[in-house]
Amino acid sequence: MDAVLDWMNSPAATLLGAPVSWIEVIGFVTGAACVYGVARQKAWNWPVGIVNNVAFMILFFGAGLYGETVLQAIFAAVSVYGWYNWVRGAKTIVGKGDLPIRDGSRMEMAGGLGAVVLATIGVAMILTHGTDSEVPWPDAFVLAASLLATYWQARKIFQHWYVWIVIDLVSIPLYFSRGLNLTAILYIGFTALCVYGLVGWTRTRKAAVQSAEAGVVAV
Repeated sequence: MDAVLDWMNSPAATLLGAPVSWIEVIGFVTGAACVYGVARQKAWNWPVGIVNNVAFMILFFGAGLYGETVLQAIFAAVSVYGWYNWVRGAKTIVGKGDLPIRDGSRMEMAGGLGAVVLATIGVAMILTHGTDSEVPWPDAFVLAASLLATYWQARKIFQHWYVWIVIDLVSIPLYFSRGLNLTAILYIGFTALCVYGLVGWTRTRKAAVQSAEAGVVAV
């Protein structure tokens, strides 16, 4: 096991003057594949995402991003729920086919965003006083907001894309500041993929509405 961890943390290349480890490369590849899978509404995004979570747990712990290390472990657990909900839950809800995309209710929006604010403050205080973290506030925000985005993603709530875009815009400078240049570049790509997913899901929703309206007219 030690030999495997040593290899994962060993340099694979150099990017913008900073070494890039093999585990960061693994995180880059699986992360890009996962977000693309979400954008295309493919259930395989969830197991790929779990591999990505494990890779980033190792990477972030080594970089002193403790909040995001814990976040990745939680992500893996939520991903199991998301995987089940997309594959099996769809059959329960609509009989067959894909789990339908929907808007979040006012209660879900208010409760979710309020939870992010409270969790960010709480986690930032823990990181400030309980660890040697140099970036407690952005680390805490990414942790809290990512949990909300992942849960909404598992429920196929449309607004999760907006949350991910904000998270990506905070994460890019955060990772550059910690010398994780490849991961920062990955998150630039994530931002583009989120926009792609947002557009794709918008088209899917419009097509579903038009199909339903056509069915009503036909009847």
